[in-house]
Amino acid sequence: MSNKTFPLFTLLLIALFFNITLNAQNKDDYNNQIEFRHDNDFFLLTDRYYSSGLFLTYRRKLKRDSTSENQGQLDFTIGQEVYTPSQTQSTDSESFDRPYAGFLGLRTSWSIATPKNELIKTDALIGITGLNSGAGGLQRWFHRAVGILDSPLWIDELSDSFHLNFYFSYIKEWDLAANPLHIDMAFIPNIALGTRDIYIEPETIVYFGRKNKVAKSVAYNRVDAASNELYFSFNTSYRYVLHNGLIDGNLLGDNSPLLKDSTNSVWRFGIDFNYRFKRSDYKLGANYVTRETSFSQNHRFIRLSYGYRF
Repeated sequence: MSNKTFPLFTLLLIALFFNITLNAQNKDDYNNQIEFRHDNDFFLLTDRYYSSGLFLTYRRKLKRDSTSENQGQLDFTIGQEVYTPSQTQSTDSESFDRPYAGFLGLRTSWSIATPKNELIKTDALIGITGLNSGAGGLQRWFHRAVGILDSPLWIDELSDSFHLNFYFSYIKEWDLAANPLHIDMAFIPNIALGTRDIYIEPETIVYFGRKNKVAKSVAYNRVDAASNELYFSFNTSYRYVLHNGLIDGNLLGDNSPLLKDSTNSVWRFGIDFNYRFKRSDYKLGANYVTRETSFSQNHRFIRLSYGYRF
């Protein structure tokens, strides 16, 4: 090989290496994801009930045995939620339709997906309510920062309390149609048990558009992916509530100055738009929740999130 040919050959090898690397990245062969999510009803010009939520999630695809086709995943989420009554300017807490409540928690999830379009997911949640959650202070600061004069007063907020909760979900999905618009349907029974939430919630979701199978879809927050996705969905669920710790108080005892009785029957509806392109996941959702206490009203809020895989 001549001296002139060697540098050219080296450049070709380098170009080939980068081409292989880029092709591997284009196949979305990633093991991790960071996602930021924000829920808020302010986008719909209201400020009550589930007023806002901030969540930061790290996801990790687990290594699997060479003989297994199942794919495991771990998720870790730190989040803060803000709940207010509709009477945010009232100093008479007895007239409230729900108590002020803030929640700060850490949620750990383990899930495993199968090639049969099934997924099993379990979650453990630990967190605190009350002043130490920082929710009231953050909301008041945000209102001042954006120039909203009528900031919620946060009177008779739920007392500081520790919560431990467990959640279980099973997902089964079916292909309904391939042409002209691909349609999938999923059935998801959800169960919650702990000091914060006790409920049973069957859920149905219908997807329209380009979507991966369960094990590799942004619909179920999977880090692994087969290809890009672009679809919208409609979801409906009925939640039979036995206990809501952010309304009823801590199941093990609560000395909060104000508690209310939560309703047993809650319907939830949603429309979601999801887009996965290479490393990035974009999600936009509009949610509707029926009243959660006897004196409250139905509620709507928007959900936005961005995830980056690496």
